[in-house]
Amino acid sequence: MARTAASLATRLRHAGERWLFRIGAPEPAPIRLGQRRIYVLPSAAGVGFALALLVMLLAAINYNLSLGYALVFTLGGSAAASILHAFRNLYGLSIRPGRCAPVFAGETAVFSLLIDNPASRRRPALRLGAQGQWSAFDLPAAEETAVALACPALRRGRLALGRSVLETRWPLGLIRAWSVFVPKADCLVLPTPEPDPPPLPPAGGDATGASRDARTGDEDFAGLRAHRSADSPRHVAWKAVARGGPMLTKEFAAGEGRELLLDWDRLPAGLDAERRLSRLTAWVLAAESEGRRYALALPGIRIAAATGRAHRERCLRLLALHGLPDPTAEDGA
Repeated sequence: MARTAASLATRLRHAGERWLFRIGAPEPAPIRLGQRRIYVLPSAAGVGFALALLVMLLAAINYNLSLGYALVFTLGGSAAASILHAFRNLYGLSIRPGRCAPVFAGETAVFSLLIDNPASRRRPALRLGAQGQWSAFDLPAAEETAVALACPALRRGRLALGRSVLETRWPLGLIRAWSVFVPKADCLVLPTPEPDPPPLPPAGGDATGASRDARTGDEDFAGLRAHRSADSPRHVAWKAVARGGPMLTKEFAAGEGRELLLDWDRLPAGLDAERRLSRLTAWVLAAESEGRRYALALPGIRIAAATGRAHRERCLRLLALHGLPDPTAEDGA
């Protein structure tokens, strides 16, 4: 019951924001802040300042203090003038999204918004906020500035920057001027790689992508590495252990022409979907770092064996979006 009430309150709040601030789908760039997009209201300090002026005015009236009138009207005029300055600090700015580099789930996504100041005056004391995170900055005159906003990326998939606010309280802090917008900015959040994955599966893909069992003699000894809990005991360098050394595992290099097949269906049955994606992500990174040619097979999708940065990025993108309602047509080709 409490969850239903909270969900209803959230939907009502979002509907109210869409009606009041004209928030809808992401807006095409550039987003220009015109007169109808900037809202101005007193800040908490401004409300306190207004109450103090009211008390001073009542005292001046009660005691018929000419200097009291002068002080109240001078301070009130300064506060009224700050309304115009706060509004002009935002008016005419142009906003467009920059690039956000992919991150792994659990890391921080750094969004970049390019804010252009076409005027010949600087714009001081600005703040950009989204998803509860804020970044303060100044805009030089007649320049475009990249403003970074760090947001936590908790789950794989696409992380949209969503509802964003640009605000200022310049020059006196008594007036808050702000604008609300939704830029077309998102970040690809990749599955977290398994921290201690098993060794890469045996190589053995033919031209059609079918795998073959590895045969003794098809692989050559390549060296030793630190032992992992999932390593086979027959690959442990027992002679080094007998001499009092640490646990090491033998590594073998596949023969020429052999390719890796990273297959979803060949993973252990006890792994759930997220753990499968985590292991495949770790294997993609390991295969790429070793310069191996590898193919990726997911339910309904197969990527031919290749290597290189573009191939790695395509595989990681498929893993990040697997099972989510945002796949692209080219990835399923």
